[in-house]
Amino acid sequence: QERLVESGGGLVQPGDSLRLSCAASGLSLDSYVIGWFRQAPGKEREAVSCIAPSDMGTYYTDSVKGRFTISRDNVNRTLILQMTSLKPEDTAVYFCAGDWYCTGFGCSSQCFGSWGQGTQVTVSS
Repeated sequence: QERLVESGGGLVQPGDSLRLSCAASGLSLDSYVIGWFRQAPGKEREAVSCIAPSDMGTYYTDSVKGRFTISRDNVNRTLILQMTSLKPEDTAVYFCAGDWYCTGFGCSSQCFGSWGQGTQVTVSS
């Protein structure tokens, strides 16, 4: 059974850093595209970052470029999102997504079949 479990969220101040983790079981992290999404209150879920198999490509939404870094640890079957210089507008529930079933590389939520339960990130002074 496929399962994704996020951790690492919390309450931080603007400018702080957080490291989100997504532990995967029942699915391969390296064989398919895997990614991070977020949803703020009253807003639609948006793609934050995705990574292609064998790290052959990455996607970042414009608002996080230069501040967030996506990576994977295949040994520990974990997807990482390192977030720095956090801003209040980064406040959201962050979800990891796997089980990519589209062709090619991208970061559309419609192409992912498995989702974690989410972890709350709150950036506030």
